[in-house]
Amino acid sequence: MTDRSGAANTGQGGTAVAEDPARGPMVRVEDLHRSYGTGAGAVHALRGVFFEVQRGELVALKGRSGSGKTTLLNLVGGLDSPDGGRITVGGTDLSELGENGLLELRRDRIGFIFQSFGLIPILTAAENVGVPMRLRKAHPREREDRVALLLSLVGLGDHAAQRPGELSGGQQQRVAIARALANRPALLIADEPTGQLDAETGLAVMELLRAVVRSEGVTALVATHDAQLLGLADRVLELSDGHIVEYA
Repeated sequence: MTDRSGAANTGQGGTAVAEDPARGPMVRVEDLHRSYGTGAGAVHALRGVFFEVQRGELVALKGRSGSGKTTLLNLVGGLDSPDGGRITVGGTDLSELGENGLLELRRDRIGFIFQSFGLIPILTAAENVGVPMRLRKAHPREREDRVALLLSLVGLGDHAAQRPGELSGGQQQRVAIARALANRPALLIADEPTGQLDAETGLAVMELLRAVVRSEGVTALVATHDAQLLGLADRVLELSDGHIVEYA
């Protein structure tokens, strides 16, 4: 375990205590740095970030536009590489994974939810939810059963045959949440998942996200700036000028 400064807990005499990957935090970030550009024009998005997300937690990440939230989520999700520091997800050090290992991590252990929904227009809601399982080559019966369960979980069991253009924004985001859960990920990463929704719909989607975290037993890291939505999180981290400046 680490404290808020990121220092590792040690046993007697300062000897590091080995961590059981199955019991440690789902996410551990230590002294993370990420910059874009060089010289005087460089943008330092992250300047030594430390934090942990425990298993089963829904942690909200807040900060003004440009504070580094998306950069941090991309790094934790293995979509980008840091300039320095260490990230572990479920006990796996991302720096030790090659490209194939990162692909498997993103496919099998992490679910992504984006502001733009990202649904495939020509596919039905059920087909969109089933895409990750097709990529994993899941058995058709397993896929059909899981899709039906997830659409029911997000309240869209009666909309399985509808395409995205026939659904409201809130319904499309519910489909996106179901799709993110398709391969039973250990971690959900959501980047402003309610950013395109009105306040009432956004609150309903965030409440749903909290409910599925509980029912599916997953961990969630959610970037949002909505104060009402922050109140639904177990814990809030704030990013400012590339640092974590507040725990709530």
